[in-house]
Amino acid sequence: MNDPLAAKTIVLGVTGGIAAYKSVELLRLMRGAGARVRVVMTRSATRFVGPTTFEALSGEPVWLDMFESRPEAAMRHIDWAQQSDAVVVAPATANILGKLAGGIADDPLSTLLLAATCPVMLCPAMNTHMFCHPSVARNLARLEADGHCILAPDSGDLACGTVGAGRLPDPAVIFDRVLALLAAKDYRGRRILVTAGPTREPLDPVRFLSNPSSGRMGFAVARAAEHRGAAVTLVSGPSDLSDPVNVATVRVTTAAEMAEAVWRLAAAADIVVKTAAVSDYRPAVVAPQKIKKGAADATLALVRNPDILKELGRRKNPGQILVGFAAETENVDQYAAVKLKEKHLDLIVANRIGIPGAGFEAETNIVSLFYRDGRREDLESMPKGDLAHLLLDRIGGLSPGA
Repeated sequence: MNDPLAAKTIVLGVTGGIAAYKSVELLRLMRGAGARVRVVMTRSATRFVGPTTFEALSGEPVWLDMFESRPEAAMRHIDWAQQSDAVVVAPATANILGKLAGGIADDPLSTLLLAATCPVMLCPAMNTHMFCHPSVARNLARLEADGHCILAPDSGDLACGTVGAGRLPDPAVIFDRVLALLAAKDYRGRRILVTAGPTREPLDPVRFLSNPSSGRMGFAVARAAEHRGAAVTLVSGPSDLSDPVNVATVRVTTAAEMAEAVWRLAAAADIVVKTAAVSDYRPAVVAPQKIKKGAADATLALVRNPDILKELGRRKNPGQILVGFAAETENVDQYAAVKLKEKHLDLIVANRIGIPGAGFEAETNIVSLFYRDGRREDLESMPKGDLAHLLLDRIGGLSPGA
């Protein structure tokens, strides 16, 4: 399974900006993912967040002084640089960017950065006018040309009162980019189309037919594939989840809208993973006004929606891999086997709805994989993010069928 932070060592550099408080949450996220995190702070950074906070959360001493009295401190900039899998500087002020671009090493962080041979991610955060200054732009261009990963700042209201670019992204976004930085790029050059979420079929202006799908599984697959180097397009029905970073996301509502988008985009995909829970039926008539309650019972006439997955199987390009999902309440094995054959799938992921730890709104899932060649693989409960990577591992070993 692709688990990029497990047993990895990360150096977190914290410089003197108001956004330094966000680095505390970033540290917590990286530690939660299994990484060892060593923190290097500039003296200015300690004016915003104390080193004791980082020491408590990391379980490691914070490096502040280039000339500490302990014997190992003399070569720490070399040792930490060589022992690290990545260096993340968040926030990265104009000062540290200028030092690194100019090859200046006059404190622990700038010295370590020059000694680092591992991937380095820089997260600029500063006043908008500072960020837009030509010298900062030149430094960022040089650092990017030198091979450093630059995470562009967000735009919005800044603590200094200005509005514009310069705000440090949320820790979850930085964490996501750290995962992508260290993930194996075994899907580089491959194009993946993923569907996610429910669809909604309007009954009148205030009611619709739908299901409880959150979209988590599909979003997790799209995110994992992007981390591993794929060019990813996500077609999602209504979901509260944010668009994954660096993923082309198409938002739709109805099954017909999803069908149009998927059929238009599928021809260019090497792999299609259809996790969306699409409504099989829609109301035959959509009332123009809210349907009022009457004295007698009412009957709702339904018509079939297009079978997106079956049509994808019919249109399947030579060499294309098609993966479907089956959410069932009974006879899961039987229905999955039929769906696998009838819809020309290479793999189907089947799960039973209604058991603890699985299904639409759960953070975890319990599934069985059914392969075109007759193999079956039963998986234990796991977070949907882990399942997404495992699924990509399995897809990577498939040879496409007819």
